[in-house]
Amino acid sequence: MTQTVPKMNPLFRLQFEKAQGCFVLLYPEGMVKLNESAAEILQLVDGSASVDEIHKQLQQKFPQAGDISHDIEEFLQVAQEKRWISYV
Repeated sequence: MTQTVPKMNPLFRLQFEKAQGCFVLLYPEGMVKLNESAAEILQLVDGSASVDEIHKQLQQKFPQAGDISHDIEEFLQVAQEKRWISYV
């Protein structure tokens, strides 16, 4: 894992949408519906927690999931490519 710190792009806002029954990313041109795993990860992207810390928090919350470090890093890479996040 890494000590880099992801932060949300200020153009995107994470929120729970009752109508959708899930978390979404809102942005000026629309909305991205997130699956549960993506929402769990993005809820921890606060600009102060490192990728390592995010992994530890999720591992504690979901101990039955096994080693999820690769999944977290893979998702964060996709989120960065989509410009949802950047690194401090």
